[in-house]
Amino acid sequence: MFATRFAPSPTGYLHRGHAYSALTAFAAAREASGRFTLRIEDIDATRCRPEFEAAILEDLAWLELDWEAPVRRQSDHLDDYQAALMRLDADGLLYRCFRTRREVAEAMASAPHGAMEVFRGGPLPADEAARRLAAGEPFAWRLSLATASVKLGGFGGLRFVEEGEGAIAARPELGGDVVLARKDVGVAYHLAVVVDDAKQGITHVIRGRDLFEATHVQRLLQALLGLPTPTYRHHPLLTGPDGKRYAKRDHAETLRALRERGMSAAQVREELGFG
Repeated sequence: MFATRFAPSPTGYLHRGHAYSALTAFAAAREASGRFTLRIEDIDATRCRPEFEAAILEDLAWLELDWEAPVRRQSDHLDDYQAALMRLDADGLLYRCFRTRREVAEAMASAPHGAMEVFRGGPLPADEAARRLAAGEPFAWRLSLATASVKLGGFGGLRFVEEGEGAIAARPELGGDVVLARKDVGVAYHLAVVVDDAKQGITHVIRGRDLFEATHVQRLLQALLGLPTPTYRHHPLLTGPDGKRYAKRDHAETLRALRERGMSAAQVREELGFG
């Protein structure tokens, strides 16, 4: 059965861009007589707040969306992500990276061949890694592209289907050795998403075009973990009168602000093309 999802992070209030994405996925599920699920992606404990989660539920209900119960909250399923991480580690696909974010940024700036060289650093010598672990230095778990390529016999057979475009060759090498977990956060976005989509039986991932590049890495993780690959649809990003896409960081007008100044849900839906 067709199944899709809307997966916001409770780090702020929803705006028109979120509404457009949620309504697009909801309409697709209704058209296919399928399932529409809601996922709260709250693994970033430093930025996610309960009041924002409550506001998400309120805003979506105001837009007249309904979804399957229960809502999946990532913070309730850390064991699922840890199991996937341990499987990748057992297959020799991970290594500890002790570089700080600043060191990574500096290395990117100075590398003669750009970021691809930086993120394929590979593991430290065993004695140095042991010394740093003993000293309590923080580290991130990175996915080794080199090992993944050997395990899969190269990436040439990796494909995913993008609605309207057909089969697309996945190119996970463009992202380098991505971080899959940090010491302070048990899982990173890419790993959590592929585990969640499999656990929820998602057949169609419908999300913004800004996440298209992420699909290449996620397709690789699906192959390494033996998980199903959904069909993808990356819709255009909604932009404001100034031509800039709506974003939390730019303080885009929120749905609750629209509601407070008298706009109805029907007006918002019509403005976004779902009248």
